[in-house]
Amino acid sequence: MGQQDDSMTHDVLVIGSGAAGLTAALALAEHARVLVLAKGALNSGSTAWAQGGIAAVLDTGDTFENHMRDTMVAGAGLNRRETVEFVIERAPHAIARLVELGVPFNTEGPNLHLTREGGHSHRRIVHVDDATGWAVEAALLKAAEENPNITLLPNRTCIDLINGKHELRYSGSGRVWGAYALNTETGRVEAHTARATVLASGGAGRCYLFSTAPRGATGDGIAMAWRAGARVSNMEMMQFHPTCLYNLEVKNFLITEAVRGEGGRLINPRSGKRFMEFYDERLELAPRDVVARAIDAEIKRFGLDYVHLDISHMPVDFVKGHFPTIYEKLIGLGIDMTTGPIPVVPAQHYTCGGILIDLAGRTDLPGLYAAGECTESGLHGANRLASNSLLECFVFGEAAARDIIARWDTFDAPPPVRPWDESRVTDSDEEVVIKQNWTEIRRFMWNYVGIVRTTKRLERAAHRIKLLQEEVGDYYGHFRVSTDLIELRNLLECAELIVRSALKRHESRGLHYTLDYPNTGNLVRDTVLVP
Repeated sequence: MGQQDDSMTHDVLVIGSGAAGLTAALALAEHARVLVLAKGALNSGSTAWAQGGIAAVLDTGDTFENHMRDTMVAGAGLNRRETVEFVIERAPHAIARLVELGVPFNTEGPNLHLTREGGHSHRRIVHVDDATGWAVEAALLKAAEENPNITLLPNRTCIDLINGKHELRYSGSGRVWGAYALNTETGRVEAHTARATVLASGGAGRCYLFSTAPRGATGDGIAMAWRAGARVSNMEMMQFHPTCLYNLEVKNFLITEAVRGEGGRLINPRSGKRFMEFYDERLELAPRDVVARAIDAEIKRFGLDYVHLDISHMPVDFVKGHFPTIYEKLIGLGIDMTTGPIPVVPAQHYTCGGILIDLAGRTDLPGLYAAGECTESGLHGANRLASNSLLECFVFGEAAARDIIARWDTFDAPPPVRPWDESRVTDSDEEVVIKQNWTEIRRFMWNYVGIVRTTKRLERAAHRIKLLQEEVGDYYGHFRVSTDLIELRNLLECAELIVRSALKRHESRGLHYTLDYPNTGNLVRDTVLVP
């Protein structure tokens, strides 16, 4: 088949159709023609799955200073203060913008109803029942679909960023001109060029066996930016959600933090006793990393498959009223949370590290911006505070758009680029290789690079990664790309970044907990990897 020319040019390319990508696209569309690429369906990213809500200072008696302190405490001091300030001060504006777009937040009289989650000193979570993300994604998509300056293309799996080495006249500038993407409907690879590119591709949760992340969270943007030459930071900071439903049929159904916030108790199913008092005086309202480690310890110590989360002591109407989505889902599985406990296990939940960006969403590479879970902005530090993630998407999606618009005159039109070359590859003859390697990565990452780590476990993981890289690299060189193959390559890249970062941090801080260095050091420093 040889070279194929499926090239398309827009003013700005946005990779990802979740909260960060659509926020950027809507702000950019006032001045530019924007193309948004989604890997699967337009609403298949993490945003739609977010049950909790969005944190903002809206309560009487609450202050920006309080929200900042809670964020820094959760982040174990690794946060960058200027980022924390920047995001939190813009939170009320972000909420007002969503109200304008028609997000039907729960209200109490004339005000928005605020719930409380672990790690927050005040009620400050605005929400739409227990399905906030779904409502936000729907409102953003509707606005984007109605905007004549935005083109939305689903079923596009991005392979690599287009930079100097893909220009017809080679330039080593590192300047990014868009991305190559596999059109999964036609099987052809398209070159999408633009003056500026925004990566909003989500996290790398699918590196792990148990994860609350959607199937597409394979760290594509992080891996692509790293291969193109951008630095990544704090990749060892993987957040595990303490309470994911334990059910062999239903993978990755999350039981929101708010169940604990509204009185849910963690119980050892064998002894029937509450156990958080043995781990932390804040009990069930301790930050996520503390609760996840406590559950992990309880499971390992007693040889359990899961622990119980029990809110059945609260009035039936209260439980159904606060958690309608979860109640319905569980009833369908034969679990009634109003009369008995919910079996839960910790699961990978959020990628706190990622592509290093500044307050304008700029990466190291000219023309490349990033926002949301694929980034390390300095907001989350060593652990993300509940409901700060959607907030980060809105603030940085808008910041990136504003910066692109402000610098528009400095962005050149993209040069002609090489079409994707398929002249030396054939269709894969061994799909089983991909499946086997995918399963292997997720299993050893869970066992060796999970909630509790040791240097020996990390070195074992590093050894496995090295072997797999040769195998996958060889496979990638010989066969035509498929979404599974692209994702496998990116997962492996991210697994390596996580393990390398974890081996560099000789302390326990926030989400990085290692038995070999159980104490937190005095020196606060980010783990920055340079390509």
